[in-house]
Amino acid sequence: MELFERTTNPWGQDVLVRISWDLFYVALAAGAAFCLFHFVLRPRWLKKEREAAAVPAGFKSGAATAAIPEKVVRHGLTARLFHGVMAISMIALLLTGFLPKVGIQFGSWLTLHWVFGVVLIASIVFHMVHATFFLRLRDIWIGPRDVKEWFHEMRHLLGRGPAPAKPGKYPVDHKMYHHAVTVAGFAAMITGVLMMFRIDTPLLARNPYLYSDSTWGWIYILHGLGGVLLVALTITHVYFAILPEKRWITRSMIKGWVTRQEVVAHHDPERWRVEDGVESGARAAHPVRESA
Repeated sequence: MELFERTTNPWGQDVLVRISWDLFYVALAAGAAFCLFHFVLRPRWLKKEREAAAVPAGFKSGAATAAIPEKVVRHGLTARLFHGVMAISMIALLLTGFLPKVGIQFGSWLTLHWVFGVVLIASIVFHMVHATFFLRLRDIWIGPRDVKEWFHEMRHLLGRGPAPAKPGKYPVDHKMYHHAVTVAGFAAMITGVLMMFRIDTPLLARNPYLYSDSTWGWIYILHGLGGVLLVALTITHVYFAILPEKRWITRSMIKGWVTRQEVVAHHDPERWRVEDGVESGARAAHPVRESA
């Protein structure tokens, strides 16, 4: 299996062109294999997760939990709208980017590809501003404590240690996924903008000679690597979203809220303090309080 495609340019130079499309099938297989591996071990891991998520009988009596409302907003409306736009754009980009390369041709797929790419970039820029100035950005970053707790969690799932400490708003595996999507997404988006100079669009003047053949090759390779990584990540994301034990998280991305019992079962109220009812810098004006 070839990782990259090469060609000889008019000057007789051997240059890289793009990734091998075999990597697309590798990404599909890797995503499917991970889901199958998790599904086979799921009964064992689910038992461990339920043990770790057990809610103490008197959980309402704690100082950190007494003020938690019956429903807590995990994702505000702005975050949910962003997630919806991003999801639609991402799926459209993957379909228009890979289907024509595996023999499924349709209409002006290239135009659709760059249009949805622009929509995705605009949504990401908006999300960066929103997360930086209106949300607690530090909640999603991985720190030394997260790394330590991840190893602790893996040992517990393998039956080699006690249940780990409950996380704050975002468990470390969520943070790891977010970071992986960020790396793959920025690789695809930055190179995608540069690749728009190779085609006719109303946004950028076409200039295929902006870079050398060798540089263009690396741009296409980075774009392809970001794309195939996003294929595998999307498969795993959809898989976890439909698991019965994860549907409370999926519901929170649709309706916005989680219950008090779910907060206490899956999170440490001392690390995710929700009693002040604040999200995006604004106080909730209804019984469903928004979280910090």
